[in-house]
Parts: sequence; structure tokens; C-alpha cells
Amino acid sequence: MAVITEASLRAMHKSGIPNPFLVEEGDKITPAAADFLKGRGIQVKQVDQSQQPSTNQAAEAVREIPLGVSNRHIHLSQADVEKLFGAGHQLTPMRDLSQPGQFACQETVTIVGPKGSIHGVRVLGPARGATQVEISRTDGFAVGVQAPVRMSGDIEGTPGMVLVTAKGTVVMDKGVIVAKSHVHMSPADAEQYQVKDGDTLILATQSDRPIIYPDVVVRVHPQFALDFHVDTDEGNAANLKTGDRVKVIGKNGQFYSF
Repeated sequence: MAVITEASLRAMHKSGIPNPFLVEEGDKITPAAADFLKGRGIQVKQVDQSQQPSTNQAAEAVREIPLGVSNRHIHLSQADVEKLFGAGHQLTPMRDLSQPGQFACQETVTIVGPKGSIHGVRVLGPARGATQVEISRTDGFAVGVQAPVRMSGDIEGTPGMVLVTAKGTVVMDKGVIVAKSHVHMSPADAEQYQVKDGDTLILATQSDRPIIYPDVVVRVHPQFALDFHVDTDEGNAANLKTGDRVKVIGKNGQFYSF
């Protein structure tokens, strides 16, 4: 049984509310949610359980999620901020990112590996507890670092590299990763998509070079906004750009039936 609230509908409104809006037996729609649907001309339809798979896949209407292509970047600890930019230095916001409270900084660094370096790598703020460099596989070939595919924050056993600015140097012993593709969701988004933190989605691109992502990790937090993140290699492979949208076609390894 699900409780459908106006807040959950408003969260879903970004990606499109199906019409008719399908509900199962036992689902509860709050009066405010009912008025929200009625005011937009969206019909509420009871799912015929006798004609539905036991997983209720047909009630999972095709939905879309906005996409962001993430270029190489660095998250710095405050200690490393000061090593690279001077004692007491605070990161300087340049522009807001898709996730509330996150921002691209004016500060950049040079990353150095065994085979080469890349200049002007953007620092993202605010400062974190541990320094982490996120690169693409192509970047790894350029600098000679074999970074594993990991979720952000999972840096144990990962390679390091050297960070250089005009004011200082940091030698990392770990923290270089290729970010695993993932979707950020608020709790309201997770309720609407019927997933929880750690679940996986199957997503399909709608570009002229279609690709299916079969194992996209769901990350849920009250401060998250709905967004699917891929790196530049993934974005280029599917001819995608920030602002494009992908379809949700399954979850936890199972395709939906429509």
C-alpha cells in the first residue's frame, strides 16, 4: 500500500505524471493530491490486479530522469585546500551545481600521474572529509592511472596521484576513481519511483546512439535533486549532453512490462 501525497506528485511533475495515474488496490490518495491531479486534468485509474504481473510492473509507467554529464573534477579535504591554496583558504563558489549546496569553484589544480598531467581540473565544493579525484577512463589512459569504477566516497584500495598548484603540492596515496553511474533522488522521488537507497535502475537513452545502462545505483538523501550522472566517456558514447533525459525501463535487474 502506498500513500500518494501532493509533495510526491510535485516531485514527479519534473519528469512527467502519467495520465491516467495508476493506483493499486489499497493505495491512499490524500485530498490535496487528488485536487492536484484533478486540477491538471489527470485521471486516476485503479489497476486491475487480475491482469497485472505480481511485481506490479505495469503500474510503473515510463518515466524520464534528467541527465548531467560530469567532467573530470576534484573534491578536496579542508587540509588539502590549505596545502594547495594557502593557510586558512576557503573555496570560492563560481556556479551552483544540480545538487543543492554543491558548487563549482574558481579554484583549479593540475593532476599528475606516471605518464602525464592534466591542467585546469575544476575543484568542486564544499570541502569534504577526504580528497577524491574523479576522472574518466580516457583521462586515466592519458595520465597513466588505472582508476577503478567506484561509488563516490569508496576510495579504499584505489590509486593516488599528485595535485599541483602555484602555491603547493599534495601527494595522494589513494582517492582516484572513475565514478559509477548513479541517480540522485530525494525521499519523495524515491517514493514515486518505488525504490530505496542502494537499489539499481535500468535506464535507456533517447539519443541517436541509444544505450541501455543496466545497473545505475540509486542514492537517496533529503538534500538531493533528481539527476542521473554519467562521465564524459559515457556521455560521448551515447551522444548525450547535460539536460537530456533518459527513460526508466526497469529496476533491480528486471525490465518493466508495459
